[in-house]
Amino acid sequence: MRKQLNVGKNQDGSIRVYENPILEFVSHTPVYVPVGLYFLVSGVLLYLAIAQKALDPIVVTGLFVLGILSFSLLEYLVHRFLFHHPGQKEWQIDLKYKFHGIHHDNPKDKGRLVMPLPVSILLACLLFGLFYLLIKTYAYGYLPGVLSGYSSYLLVHYIVHIYAPPKNFFKILWVNHAIHHYKDEGQVFGVSSPLWDYVFGTMPKKAKTV
Repeated sequence: MRKQLNVGKNQDGSIRVYENPILEFVSHTPVYVPVGLYFLVSGVLLYLAIAQKALDPIVVTGLFVLGILSFSLLEYLVHRFLFHHPGQKEWQIDLKYKFHGIHHDNPKDKGRLVMPLPVSILLACLLFGLFYLLIKTYAYGYLPGVLSGYSSYLLVHYIVHIYAPPKNFFKILWVNHAIHHYKDEGQVFGVSSPLWDYVFGTMPKKAKTV
């Protein structure tokens, strides 16, 4: 994962991975931008689901919760099988580094704790199209759950890297992510929730007793 493919340093000390200044600029995204955007979009979609699409509020609530749960699973699967894919071809190494390896090299780089905004917007639009194709107007209740799950993940990921762990039950999130970063990159892939690490057996025994 930690193959050095960077091309130097930026003025703020962050790792530079693109010679092109536009690509390099776009690869940095402040966390508050996507979090604010996707919570706002989620609220609008939920309003449309009930006010314009006449969906039952109870159904919308169920779809919303299902969307959050679905994102937590997607978060786990992408982190484990895409970002930490064992492929060793040159293009795979390069892609993994730009998507995630750079984060392991510099985990406190605030600008690279989230996906570049243009990429996440494109994915959100594609997901809405896919969900609408599969479940029609129910997508207005389901996608907000996915987007809210993503926004919550971004907040948790940012907080555990930038702030000291709290003295309460949320500390487990700091502990789990520290294990992944500093002890074993092959375990603890859940960031916003340890649920799927328990389900799929990637939670180390010591972490289970913290």
